[in-house]
Amino acid sequence: MYETYDGEILTVPRGIGHLRLGVVGGGQLAKMTALAALQLGCEVVVLERNNYSPAAQLATHSLVGDWDDPEALLKLAMQVDVVSIENEFLDPDALEVIESAGYRLYPSTITLRRVQDKLVQKQTLAHAGLAMPRFAAVNDREELLAFANDSGWPVVLKTRRNGYDGKGNFTVGAADQIEVAWNSLGGDRQALYVEEFCPFASELATIITRGADGSVAAYPVVETVQHHHICHLVRAPAPVPVEVAEKAAMIARQAIEAIEGVGSFGVEMFLTHAGQVLLNELAPRVHNSGHYTIEACVCSQFENHVRAVLGWPLGSTAMVSPAAVMVNLLGVGRGAGAPRGMDRALAIAGAHAHVYGKAMSGVGRKMGHITVLGTNLAEAETVARQAAECIQFGVST
Repeated sequence: MYETYDGEILTVPRGIGHLRLGVVGGGQLAKMTALAALQLGCEVVVLERNNYSPAAQLATHSLVGDWDDPEALLKLAMQVDVVSIENEFLDPDALEVIESAGYRLYPSTITLRRVQDKLVQKQTLAHAGLAMPRFAAVNDREELLAFANDSGWPVVLKTRRNGYDGKGNFTVGAADQIEVAWNSLGGDRQALYVEEFCPFASELATIITRGADGSVAAYPVVETVQHHHICHLVRAPAPVPVEVAEKAAMIARQAIEAIEGVGSFGVEMFLTHAGQVLLNELAPRVHNSGHYTIEACVCSQFENHVRAVLGWPLGSTAMVSPAAVMVNLLGVGRGAGAPRGMDRALAIAGAHAHVYGKAMSGVGRKMGHITVLGTNLAEAETVARQAAECIQFGVST
């Protein structure tokens, strides 16, 4: 019944009696979204550049084509009821072909344009009255120096596009580091911006799911712990005063309303030593900080994303246990994507293991995660760390 698009014209009818969700991108986020959609009786069609992506293992149908090829995008849209995206690195100009042809795309290109360029994102959120570290566009080294002299050292130089997990960031501690920072981020080839450094007490995050009708489901505010700029651990709920969590949740909701988001979105924030909550960044998609919701919440971020983009009522975000901790499983070397030590991890009571099915491991690459529920954060974290230490990716035999 199904064929794979490899440049040939393809026509596949929508499933009789089944809604079809199309996803641009086939990584682990698409895979977990597909799991949630399949559970709800939806068929899933994934567009990816190869046919061995994590999501292709679950998709009802896979299209092989370029994310930024309008023809491939239109072929996807013609076969599904709604199209969503797995990452923010897509070309909005190409995606517009979906909307122009009358098909549904969530999040929309309007939302993507407000988030994809980090400087535009900051400007949009500042216009909405939301507090964040001071920022500015920098067109040359002299403007960077002027900003730092005015705001104080250190500052953080960032690429405006395609930065993630610390890639595209450079903390500049003094004037004599400007040249290295500028060249490291390719400032003569791509647009950069600068932020004042925020000496935070902790990093907070939350998932906000918003429907096309404006309905909102807000997940618990969590604490995230980064190692080398990569999310290592998530504690849910965040061990902060109630008033801080409520303030963070309100800010996150206002941010997603400002970008007119539809679907599940990750919102990252700083908590300062003075108790102030500042926005850091938004992700226009399901987010690593919300993976714990699969086991820990009545309705996961992935299921609520599917509900939102299909126009269905949003589910409860309540936690089913007092605490949950998620630990990312990162590659320690280059090698096959199969895990070692899964048997030992699964022998630990309460450990929920997720392996993404990536073909290859790499140093620091997100290969899976462990979630543990508990009566308190300390208990859950102890078990989660113990289970995570059992599993390794990219270890030579």
